[in-house]
Amino acid sequence: MKPMLPSLTFELPLLSDWLFEVKYDGFRAILDWNLEEIHLTSRNGKPLFPQFPEIKEFLLKHLEVFKPFLPLRLDGELVVLENPFKANFSSIQVRGRLKSQKKILVQAENFPCRFMVFDLLQMKKASCCSQPYVTRKSELMNLFKKVGFSLETDHEDGQLLQYIPSWENFQEIWEKVILYDGEGIVIKHANSLWEEGKRSSQWLKYKNWKYVSCFVTALGKTNSYFYVGVYKENKIQEIGQVLFGFKPNEKEALYSIIKQNMYKEDQTFIYVDPAICLEIKYLELYDNQLREPHFDQFRFDLHPSDCSYDQFMLQKKNLPKDLEITHPNKPIWDHLQIQKADYIHYLREVSPYMLPFLKNRLLTVIRYPHGMLGEAFFQKNCPDYAPEFVKTIEVDGIHYIVCNDLKVLIWLGNQLAIEFHIPFKTYQRNGPSEIVFDLDPPSKDAFQLAIKAALLIKEVCDQLQLITFIKTSGNKGLQIYIPLPENMYTFDETRLFTSFIAEYLVSREPTLFTIERLKKNRGNRLYVDYVQHGEGKTIVAPYSMRGNAHAGVATPLFWEEVNDKLTVESFNMGYALERIKKQQDPFKSFFQSKPIQPFGSVLEILRAKKG
Repeated sequence: MKPMLPSLTFELPLLSDWLFEVKYDGFRAILDWNLEEIHLTSRNGKPLFPQFPEIKEFLLKHLEVFKPFLPLRLDGELVVLENPFKANFSSIQVRGRLKSQKKILVQAENFPCRFMVFDLLQMKKASCCSQPYVTRKSELMNLFKKVGFSLETDHEDGQLLQYIPSWENFQEIWEKVILYDGEGIVIKHANSLWEEGKRSSQWLKYKNWKYVSCFVTALGKTNSYFYVGVYKENKIQEIGQVLFGFKPNEKEALYSIIKQNMYKEDQTFIYVDPAICLEIKYLELYDNQLREPHFDQFRFDLHPSDCSYDQFMLQKKNLPKDLEITHPNKPIWDHLQIQKADYIHYLREVSPYMLPFLKNRLLTVIRYPHGMLGEAFFQKNCPDYAPEFVKTIEVDGIHYIVCNDLKVLIWLGNQLAIEFHIPFKTYQRNGPSEIVFDLDPPSKDAFQLAIKAALLIKEVCDQLQLITFIKTSGNKGLQIYIPLPENMYTFDETRLFTSFIAEYLVSREPTLFTIERLKKNRGNRLYVDYVQHGEGKTIVAPYSMRGNAHAGVATPLFWEEVNDKLTVESFNMGYALERIKKQQDPFKSFFQSKPIQPFGSVLEILRAKKG
């Protein structure tokens, strides 16, 4: 069946009787499921399961809980979920074009897509289409509850069928969409019916437009598109073509100016030198071209030289009105050409992976207000000038910042907080949330010692069936994580284990490792600091940058990467972003492993030995 479609709007309707949903950028699809067969069909009638087998596999795995509600018809969007408010358009496009069955299965395993459901069209043979939107939404929510599925949107969750909630407060959802760089929202009238194949004024799509100042370079003779560009290092960088958004008189005027001022013409184009500046609104940059560009206004106040690629990059993502980035061009790592805007971009991109580790932790940051060339300082106390959205917890007279969301993270980034250090527990808990071994060699040249120690610890943990994760420190060492169930163990109990591991390493390789606290007595051995894992101590957070010359990042690794070929200098800001885009997060299952970590049995063995 043909799906109901929203109409594009540039203006918000009167907001009474309207509700709001996040709009995800993917493949619109309808799921039809009965006892005999199951289909996921695109808006063009194309079967999607051959290309996205993980969705079918997931649904059939949960057939028993869904059986009482079949036949079932659900309307939604098939997406690569990047964060709770954004889907990755380019990734779903690449995935949709794969031909090799082997590649499809690899992607399904490593980067599973999700079917985000926003409407219930049929349940148990009864059509729901003639019911009001609010009734259908309530029934859809109840369905998810009855089958035991989460109502939270989560890009890390293995639940591949997810519920899209509706919001009553426009400002609340819009700020989230802006902050997380989502595509936009769909505005739905509370009493709207589901009408097959109709583009309805009862459903409106309101998009998160970005704006770019650019100049006209050519007019397409066959399609009447205006081609636009910006200057990049004194050369014209083409960024796309625009047709929509012009009023008839604006389009005619622009066409006339181009014809009068052309310097060349061929069968396809009429060319002009950069002179006519426009402001274009668009969704995002895809394959170096503007997606869904619309003309916004002429910019007679600009010279073409004002339309630069650097400025374009700075304006690429919107921010809430109360979150301003000051001095975005400020150099932080001068020799690496990393500006504040680049750092803010980094934080936005890694936030889905970094924020879970900052959540509910008392934060200590190291700020570099003048970049790497100036003095740095530790900051525990929240400054008086912090805005209201920065939440704090007072402990021992210190007002610690708690960074639970992207807005606070970006604000801290604007303050040039480069390093994020967190305790081993959340502020609500008494005991540690994880055990961390900090393997810090005496010098960069001795990094192989950290690798050796890490592999020995992994060997022991594997024998004890403990689940472990590893990351670079961002400086010259490695850090091993053992996630623990919350509020089950004390620091004294985990000390039994950390001291056991330290003593094992020293007994195994006394010429390589030491627990000697005095530096002068360590020689060239790696210090195994089991005391560091304790109440009030901190460790650098996963994906935090470090204030060193190579712009290092505390980067999560896969264990198979920990070998003699591993070097830490390559794990910098640029490489960390590249890894996230190309592969799974090595810490993806960190929090899911906490409740199943068999640390209790290990503790019993250690207590018995001690006794």
